[in-house]
Amino acid sequence: MAKNIIAANWKMNLMRDEAISLFDGLNKRLSAHTDAEIVVFPPSIYISDLISNDSQIAIGAQNFFSEKSGAFTGEISPFQLKDLGCKYVLIGHSERRELFQESNQLLSKKIRSALNANLKIIYCCGETLQEREEGSHLKKIQSQLEILKSLSKEELKTISIAYEPIWAIGTGLTATPLQAEEMHAFIRRVLIDSFSDELAIQMSLLYGGSCNENNANELFQCPNIDGGLIGGASLKVDSFLKIVESIK
Repeated sequence: MAKNIIAANWKMNLMRDEAISLFDGLNKRLSAHTDAEIVVFPPSIYISDLISNDSQIAIGAQNFFSEKSGAFTGEISPFQLKDLGCKYVLIGHSERRELFQESNQLLSKKIRSALNANLKIIYCCGETLQEREEGSHLKKIQSQLEILKSLSKEELKTISIAYEPIWAIGTGLTATPLQAEEMHAFIRRVLIDSFSDELAIQMSLLYGGSCNENNANELFQCPNIDGGLIGGASLKVDSFLKIVESIK
């Protein structure tokens, strides 16, 4: 059975005091009885401020470089993130693919490097509006999942997949529950065909793309949606907690 995960991607938002206040607010009000794993991806410069052994919230990094160490000015190693106390990393987010031209080849290196550092991975995939309208959206997602085929079953157990339709990220548009479930079921089928029924059922599939407190309940009722990767709605305590409460 796949684990429920609710992840907050704060992107390049918040000042230090705001980040600490938001995290503390979540910590104080988050039910200790929630079955979902809660992960926060803050800006990297705030990671050390938020790491706490007393918190049930896992901390992740939005980005890192694929090498362990060396002359890579301005970059952060996954081993350094692990040393700080990070448990997760994001890989393949559409903003990294589009704005920073991160290719499947580079993403494959980042996956390998994160696994070597014993970090859990949320791997993102998604299609543009044009690709959906042209009917090539399934092919696009399948191509993005190809790089997982080189991994062992044990390695795949540390990876969750977040489907984020690019046309819905930060636009206020959201895939309908039917559209989201269709894609999540397709991803699950690709995993079954590529690996096994058992592994595919164990891998968590998250929905992103303007998921918020108003639509989370309906989205999370879909049988192949195991949680969410939340952007703007994760920047306020009340809205994020309502999303957490929506997961069954």
